Amino acid sequence: MKLPNVENRKEKDYTDLIERIATRVVEWRMSVPAIVILESGKPLSFVASQVMVFFEPIVQSLFSFRDYRAFYEMLEDRENVERLIQAIERKEEEYEKRRRREKAEKRRKKRAQ
Repeated sequence: MKLPNVENRKEKDYTDLIERIATRVVEWRMSVPAIVILESGKPLSFVASQVMVFFEPIVQSLFSFRDYRAFYEMLEDRENVERLIQAIERKEEEYEKRRRREKAEKRRKKRAQ
């Protein structure tokens, strides 16, 4: 007997959700803590997703998280957790490059004055 819901979750593409989460983490400057937590919790990602399923009625009644269900479904697969870590690292690197470029541009303008 096949469980269609489980198969759909494996095939589902969480790229958009992963990118949005990674962007938010970098904007909040929480890249390092997020990566540490995700790396250390990777072996328990399925258990964490099931805890989120359990608390969904309570969380949804208190807060309106549009992507709550997609997030805990994403956590069920460790590959998605790894993709999230890589996205955070990539976006952090992009942020740092942009910041350095802006800083260098500021210095050039200051010297030109």
